[in-house]
Amino acid sequence: MSPDNFYDMVYQVVRLIPAGRVTSYGAIANAIGTRGRTSRMVGYALKHAGSVHPQVPAHRVVNSQGLLTGKFHFGGSTMEQLLASEGVMVTDNKIVDFKKVFWDPATEL
Repeated sequence: MSPDNFYDMVYQVVRLIPAGRVTSYGAIANAIGTRGRTSRMVGYALKHAGSVHPQVPAHRVVNSQGLLTGKFHFGGSTMEQLLASEGVMVTDNKIVDFKKVFWDPATEL
């Protein structure tokens, strides 16, 4: 699989995350049929999502513990503000009630 195809598959899944929900890098990797170390590759794909059209709501992807590990790519508190505008509560860079707002593409698609 070429990196472009991988990135496209990641973007397709991320575009399906409903507003007010979040998922993890690993859940996306699992949903597109890759496992193991590809969670990091999902992160690399999302690092470049800002220039992709149609838009990719990368702010809805966090690590497996609910931490906003990608927030520095958004600058300042933008990621937290975007999540808050969708009703997702964040405290100390971590999703509040992570299990409640977690969206697993492998089971919900």
